[in-house]
Order: sequence, then structure tokens, then C-alpha cells
Amino acid sequence: MGLLDLEKHFAFYGAYHSNPINILIHMLFVWPIVFTALVLFYFTPPLFSISPIVVCDHSILVLNFGFLLTVIYALFYMSLDKKAGSLAALLCFFCWVASSSLALRLGYSLAWKVVLASQLICWTGQFIGHGVFEKRAPALLDNLAQAFLMAPFFVLLEALQSLFGYEPYPGFHARVKATIDAEIKVWKEKKEKEKKIS
Repeated sequence: MGLLDLEKHFAFYGAYHSNPINILIHMLFVWPIVFTALVLFYFTPPLFSISPIVVCDHSILVLNFGFLLTVIYALFYMSLDKKAGSLAALLCFFCWVASSSLALRLGYSLAWKVVLASQLICWTGQFIGHGVFEKRAPALLDNLAQAFLMAPFFVLLEALQSLFGYEPYPGFHARVKATIDAEIKVWKEKKEKEKKIS
């Protein structure tokens, strides 16, 4: 799979997320996972010797691991699609700024508890979506890095397509849907063969 091949990334992830309820569950829970992860990353040490942005005697924006992840995700999404990728990049930076502010207010001793509770709720919701509605294991079991990297962008593109009919280019959704349908068919056939063998 090409690193910047949006169609293939989207088809891979979409093959694990074809049920509308599971997609809705992911739309509700994926970005909060990103946000709360960034809350914890606020407490990592700075990567550079540059002074953090200070507001009211507090270091709010620290160029640390959370910042680095934000930049990587933002650049990756913009390279996949200029319009939706730019929106995703803005959302990433919004999450970084807002999570930094929240982490500063909570302090580490409370922040990790809030993050743990939020992550448990969000991950549980997604696993229920896969087990009850999708009836297929999550994509992260087959390709962990790709699933973590694509999940926020996938749900954003799904929302843009559902609400505004957005396509990165004409025919994108039709081509991706055909690939997803073919991959789901192969998966179902494989599952049936495994049932017959056992």
C-alpha cells in the first residue's frame, strides 16, 4: 500500500467499518481518543530547548511528544487530501492546544485518571461497535499503525461525505465502495471456509 494512496488507505479501513452504526460509534469516539491521548502527552518533556509558550506564568504549549505527533498527523492528512486534510490538520492542532490547556488545569495526578476513564469508555464503545454491529474484528488487529493513523481522518471523511457529499476527487467514493465490497466479500468467503474446516 502506497503511503500517500488515500483510496487504498480508506478502502482498507472502510472494509472494517461498513456498518452505519459502527461508523457512527467511531465518529463519536475516535477524536476523543486523540484528544485525551494528547492530554497525557502534555506531561512529556520538551523535544527542543525552545521556551514553551507561557500564559499567566504557566507553560501552556510545550513542543514535546504531543506536538510532534500532532505535526506528523497534520502533515500526513494534508498530503493525502488538501481540503479535508487541512481541516483534519486544524482539528489536530485544536486538539493539541485544547488538551494542553486542560492538562495544565487538571495536573498530572488527576489528568491520567480522566484520560484512563475516557479511553476505556471510547475503546469499549468501539469494540462493542465491532462485535455487535460490524461483526468483524477491528482493523488495528491486522495493521495497528495504519489503523491508528487513518482512524481520525477516516471518520472525518465519512462525516464530510455524509453531511456535504464531499469527495477528495470525482468518483472517489464509488471506487472505494467497490473495493470495500470486494474486500468484505473475500473476508466473508474466507470466514465460511474456516467454518467448514472446523
